[in-house]
Amino acid sequence: MTVRVLIVDDHPVVRSGLVALLGAQPDLEIVGESASGEEAVQLAAQTAPEVVLCDLRLGAGMDGVAVTRALAGLAASPAVVILTTYDHDVDIVRAVEAGAAGYLLKDAAPAEIAAAVTQAAAGETILSPDLTERVIHTMRNRTAGLSARELDVLRLVAQGLSNRDTAARLFVSEATVKSHLIHVFSKLGVDSRTAAVAAARAAGLID
Repeated sequence: MTVRVLIVDDHPVVRSGLVALLGAQPDLEIVGESASGEEAVQLAAQTAPEVVLCDLRLGAGMDGVAVTRALAGLAASPAVVILTTYDHDVDIVRAVEAGAAGYLLKDAAPAEIAAAVTQAAAGETILSPDLTERVIHTMRNRTAGLSARELDVLRLVAQGLSNRDTAARLFVSEATVKSHLIHVFSKLGVDSRTAAVAAARAAGLID
């Protein structure tokens, strides 16, 4: 059985390399390649691939997560494997939540990439034990129970605003901001503004 594959990457050299790598596999057939998310969705509708190997960041327009969501709406939705240089927990969780079958880094061995495509076509999930553990940890952190106002404070702190400036922006007292931050620290298990922002970003609570 030959697996039909669509390759999506905005870097021509990387895309050509993947086409050459996977096209050389006897059980894989490259049915198309694309540099943008929008084009990828159109090509997938036309060529009906079984697996889409997609970069996470695709320049302007749709990213790999948006492509994954869009492809899930097709009548014959392909499995999507995200292949990226970005090893960020929040990106991994976004991809998994969007329905991606797997998440691989571009420094993976060629044989591992080819195997991931075959596994995805067979309905398997391609996520290493380490990444699986990180996804679970991050998704649990998302249930930390931060209130909407606590998230507002955290977003402004992440932008570099002081407690005074944050208070002015939210029309509350500086003491109220400090109180919100104390609650945030407790819920996220951290003891500083920097650590709180880092933990919230890793958990996907703020951009």
